[in-house]
Amino acid sequence: MWMPKRKKVEKRNLVEEKLRVVYSDKEVTVMTAPNEEELKQILLDLLNEGPMNLKELHSRLSGIASEDKIRRALANLAETGHVTILSDGRYAKLGA
Repeated sequence: MWMPKRKKVEKRNLVEEKLRVVYSDKEVTVMTAPNEEELKQILLDLLNEGPMNLKELHSRLSGIASEDKIRRALANLAETGHVTILSDGRYAKLGA
């Protein structure tokens, strides 16, 4: 997976620091895609910032994980009691 360098570095750092960089130069960074467990941890870290809906999470993980993978990871996190779905459809981390 490759990602163009962006000015909004602070938003990407949380995700990028979890992934292994394969190649980087001043125009592009190539990273490995997260496996299922890494994706779950990234989602939990993002939800530490506050509740988010699927669209917001997918936007933050654009180019890193598909909406289906995010949805599956969230469903698993909900089943295991790590996150809950609020009445407005947003996901929130439990115990945060």
